[in-house]
Amino acid sequence: MFTLAEVASLSDIQPTYRILKPWWDVFMDYLAVVMLMVAIFAGTMQLTKDQVVCLPVLQSTVNSRVQPDTAGKADFTTVETTTGQEEASMRTVSFAPTVTPDIFLSRATSSQYQPTESDQELKKEQKDSSGRKTNLDFQQYVFINQMCYHLALPWYSKYFPYLVLIHTIILIVSSNFWFKYPKTCSKIEHFVSILGKCFESPWTTKALSETACEDSEENKQRLTGAQSLPKYVSTSSDEGSPSASTPMITKSGFKFSADKPMIEIPSVTILDKKDGEQAKALFEKVRKFRAHVEDSDLIYKLYVGQTVIKTVKFIFILCYTANFVNTISFEHICNPKVEHLIGYTQFECTHNMAYMLKKLLISYISLICVYGFICLYTLFWLFRIPLKEYSFEKVREESSFSDIPDVKNDFAFLLHMVDQYDQLYSKRFGVFLSEVSENKLRGISLNHEWTYEKLRQHVSRNAQDKQELHLFMLSGVPDAVFDLTDLDVLKLELIPEAKITAKISQMTNLQELHLYHCPAKVEQTAFSFLRDHLRCLHVKFTDVAEIPAWVYLLKTLRELYLIGNLNSENNKMIGLESLRELRHLKILHVKSNLTKIPPNITDVAPHLTKLVIHNDGTKLVVLNSLKKMTNVAELELQNCELERIPHAIFSLSNLQELDLKSNSIRTIEEIISFQHLKRLTCLKLWHNKIVSIPSSITHIKNLESLYLSNNKLETLPAAVFSLQKLRCLDVSYNSIAVIPVEIGLLQNLQHFHITGNKVDVLPKQLFKCVKLRTLSLGQNCITSIPDKVSQLLQLTYLELKGNCLDRLPATLGQCQLLRKSGLVVEDHLFDTLPSEVKEVLNQDTGIPFANGI
Repeated sequence: MFTLAEVASLSDIQPTYRILKPWWDVFMDYLAVVMLMVAIFAGTMQLTKDQVVCLPVLQSTVNSRVQPDTAGKADFTTVETTTGQEEASMRTVSFAPTVTPDIFLSRATSSQYQPTESDQELKKEQKDSSGRKTNLDFQQYVFINQMCYHLALPWYSKYFPYLVLIHTIILIVSSNFWFKYPKTCSKIEHFVSILGKCFESPWTTKALSETACEDSEENKQRLTGAQSLPKYVSTSSDEGSPSASTPMITKSGFKFSADKPMIEIPSVTILDKKDGEQAKALFEKVRKFRAHVEDSDLIYKLYVGQTVIKTVKFIFILCYTANFVNTISFEHICNPKVEHLIGYTQFECTHNMAYMLKKLLISYISLICVYGFICLYTLFWLFRIPLKEYSFEKVREESSFSDIPDVKNDFAFLLHMVDQYDQLYSKRFGVFLSEVSENKLRGISLNHEWTYEKLRQHVSRNAQDKQELHLFMLSGVPDAVFDLTDLDVLKLELIPEAKITAKISQMTNLQELHLYHCPAKVEQTAFSFLRDHLRCLHVKFTDVAEIPAWVYLLKTLRELYLIGNLNSENNKMIGLESLRELRHLKILHVKSNLTKIPPNITDVAPHLTKLVIHNDGTKLVVLNSLKKMTNVAELELQNCELERIPHAIFSLSNLQELDLKSNSIRTIEEIISFQHLKRLTCLKLWHNKIVSIPSSITHIKNLESLYLSNNKLETLPAAVFSLQKLRCLDVSYNSIAVIPVEIGLLQNLQHFHITGNKVDVLPKQLFKCVKLRTLSLGQNCITSIPDKVSQLLQLTYLELKGNCLDRLPATLGQCQLLRKSGLVVEDHLFDTLPSEVKEVLNQDTGIPFANGI
């Protein structure tokens, strides 16, 4: 027995797939049901009532048939298919010989011969009975009936119901095979499931409703002859495709309908968080389903194949049925060849189901003809239009989603099939193929999650004491960001669909923007604002093509930081429209893998004051472009695998600071050429492989800062100490063992760093540098600190940690500006100081700490 739940589940199968069954499939299903009923009815009648009744043909009857009267001859060897009246007349003709032959025979014989005694007996018998005895008993009649049923009755009369049943089952299977084939049923089930969810999704209703409102508003403005709206279209979006992130544009458009009440676009459906998440999941499902189905046309081929099979089946049934329809007759002649058992050689039989079977067969042929014509129409539909392509052109015209892509192969065929049911399905389904629609949904969900209050909690102050907001891995830029009017720095990282709307014009304090792997799109009004107000821009990218084109049109930009891949193949692409439009650019920072300085950088060279190139270890070979940068005051070439100081640098007459950190420089003999750079005050050669300092360094008269840390120096030449303007000397992490006594000549020295060397004795001349504020002596071999350290009255930072000291001099207390926070020593050494000195060092005078690095 079936449970009620199982029976109910069967009724749900057809509604699930009804949207994929066009009218011809539905009609053919009904025809198949009728043909199935015909087969069942005919089979039932045949099983219950089908029989053949036979009578022997007597010899005298046969003789009477061979009389020369051709007009009254009855031919039983042929069977004609006639109408009801013809059959009745035929029955009269056929029965007359069987009932009256003896009478005619007796009359003929009586006229020729005299009646005998036997004839008189025969006449007496005929008066007593209506026919002639055959001397056959009941069992013999049963035997003959069964024999003649199989011998005389045509095979089609016996198996017609079963053939109809088999053909109908084949047609039913053929019609539904594409729903059950393993390689297609999963795709169809998935498609129907997604289509149903897309049709019922609240997001679909909201998106289409907003589209309808937008269209009605545009029509209204068009009818009233209002002025055209200014187009604030993103430089990277399609024209005429407004998104949810353009509120200012929409509002500005309402001002033009003055005489009539303003129509606001209502929020027809307010999506809660659950609806939004479901819609996001649907977008992802549709995207994956499209990628999975569009690569093949198996469903289309299978449907065409089963339609062809049904058409061939129809032709086959019609051809052979037409040949056998005439074989169904009421009367048949049977010659069973059992004369030795019965005594008769020929029998005349009647088939009681002949009339009914003929009527059913005619009905079946009619149904098959209708079925076949529908199959032919289906083939015409399949090949009349390219069903492997589907265009959402009408949907794009009727909605604002102009980016709905055309689909192909099985995906297109399924949508064509759905259109036969209801085109509204395709329209609502197209919403989930549109990136504009998806972006709108993301924007709505994003704005619900990131409110003004939540964003305000994420605002912090950076090292420059500016208000900064960092947004990371969001689906877009929340609208509430543009309400933070006091924001100074905005960082957008890993936001692929970032869009800067016209509302950014409210952020009058915004001067610095960071775009990390974020190819942001801007509206025209937003671009105008950024062009006039933005001063600093950081762009981090994977490929140079990701840099937004509008970046190179920011005419008032002062600082540009480019971080990403700029290999030799893409060097020519940097700038796209080149950097020549950045006429106010002063600082250009490039962190990449350059092999040469891009020629486009020279377009802005005349007004650059600082150029920074940080390579990832790629060797920078071509540096001739540097000669054109005559106004550059700061130049950094870090990690560029330079082995010598580039000669092009010596042409930079305005150069003030040179940083060649993290290269492979071994010798700096070219340093003598720096004497032509009269403004050079800072030279950074740290993190290289320099083994000695040439005496020609004395020619750099104006040098104030010299950084030689992390090299391979073993000595400090006296020439270094002839640089009277030197204020900062950093030789940390080398192999220097002795501090020359000439150090006392550096009366302007304020910062001296010799950490991580092999110094064991501090010369007394060091303490003649009374302007020292920072003194780093850590990680050496120093055994004692002279008491003359008290002469360093401006000392604020003293590093002694990592030496061989056993005590600290008590005169440290005379260093008026030194505090415990600026004294870097081991705790046990600090405890060796007298208590009054500790108290002095523990005082907090509020003097800011500065280490000079």
